[in-house]
Amino acid sequence: MESRSSSIRFALPKGRFLSPTSALLDSIGMAFDEYTSKTRQYRLVSSRFGHLSAKILQEKDISVHVSVGNYDLGICGEDWVRELKSRYRSAALVEIAPLKYREGAVYLASSAYADLGSLAAVSACERTLHIVSEYENIATALAAELRLRRFRIFPVWGGAGAYPPESADLVILWARSERDLISQGLVPLKKLFDVNAVLVANADSMSRKNMSDVLACFDGSFGTGVQQEVETAVTQLRPPDERLVEWQSREIRMALPDGHQKTPAVELLERAGLDVPGYAGKTGERRLLAGPDWLAVKMVRPQDMPLQVASGHFDVAVTGQDWLKEHLCSFPESPVKQLVDLGFGQVRVVAALSEDIPVNNTEELRDYVSRGGVRPLRVASEYTNIADRYLRDNHIGAYKIMPTWGASEAFLPDDADLLVDNTQTGKTLVDNRLKIIEVILRSSACLVVNTDSLNVPSKREKIEALAAMLAGAVE
Repeated sequence: MESRSSSIRFALPKGRFLSPTSALLDSIGMAFDEYTSKTRQYRLVSSRFGHLSAKILQEKDISVHVSVGNYDLGICGEDWVRELKSRYRSAALVEIAPLKYREGAVYLASSAYADLGSLAAVSACERTLHIVSEYENIATALAAELRLRRFRIFPVWGGAGAYPPESADLVILWARSERDLISQGLVPLKKLFDVNAVLVANADSMSRKNMSDVLACFDGSFGTGVQQEVETAVTQLRPPDERLVEWQSREIRMALPDGHQKTPAVELLERAGLDVPGYAGKTGERRLLAGPDWLAVKMVRPQDMPLQVASGHFDVAVTGQDWLKEHLCSFPESPVKQLVDLGFGQVRVVAALSEDIPVNNTEELRDYVSRGGVRPLRVASEYTNIADRYLRDNHIGAYKIMPTWGASEAFLPDDADLLVDNTQTGKTLVDNRLKIIEVILRSSACLVVNTDSLNVPSKREKIEALAAMLAGAVE
């Protein structure tokens, strides 16, 4: 068996770069047979190099975990490398070279219906500018570079283009092209950089391990590394169309989920007799006009809804009780509360361990950690606040939490010891040889409300009517 010091661990991307990366690895003779869009395997083994293994991760995680040394090599987008280095300039992440394929670019944009049609207008703006982005660190660095007088950054999980102009003035986001931005009602103010796929390495691994045979395979596969940073000329904004004006004029604003919770949400709305034209189909339009002439709807990520409702960008939202709990763990005085348990999307948020660890419950875990069985306890989770509360409440003293962006079970047992994640049936955990030691909470979809909205009589009446409609449709 190869020792840890001689083995090489490679982090491969899911999503936008999976197919071209798979094709590249095939072409250079480093094929991982199971590395396809249909794979359900996270752990892969090279048929050519006995000392080379790989794991499939979200791109957002790859730059972080290569930096901390959980992986020796990785391939991810330049955007996630820059996001890490914008905050952690001394991170142990080496950019070996860009690869010959790229996908889209990261842009600074504003709404086509707002008054910020150029960088000059942005820089001259006197009011506090709200900037929404998945790239919180890049956004902060750009605001400083532009010398913005006053600004606030709203980090989101995705779908950042949905927020301007009602909930944000500016957005920093990845898009395939300027045409893609324009189709979302956005004005591209500046292309910050093209997003190449980049081969990255851990600095310590580069000095300690002989990776020459693996890196030699990439000879001839590297791009030029030229990054285009071109200001986009914008000469004219769109006048607000009738649909946007009507959307903005409606008194109650509601967030509905996209993604895998969309289908059961559509079914609930149909049972409730609440008409939201366009929500059930495949549409790029995120602003929708509901049947009641006072209700405006927008599709956003459920993970972002509690914070967005708390910030006053929405009056009500359909999110998960897990994400509400995650929010309240961090902001216990937040003006967000549950109105109705909607019943669908039922999951358990659990603590799970590798089957190889001799622990079966939380009490045994506390004893195991205190005896030095593992110290510190490495915890992988999308629910960083829930995980922290669980560990503190159970007096587990030595731990560190690693935020993840999905498929957290892939990190155990190599990169983490404990998983705090949601599960419906537990099958995925079993498939990855994990065992549940604690059900931290049970969650289903719920209707949440900003309590300040309930203090406005005209809003309260409509919100209570909406809540009654949805409660009546719960099966």
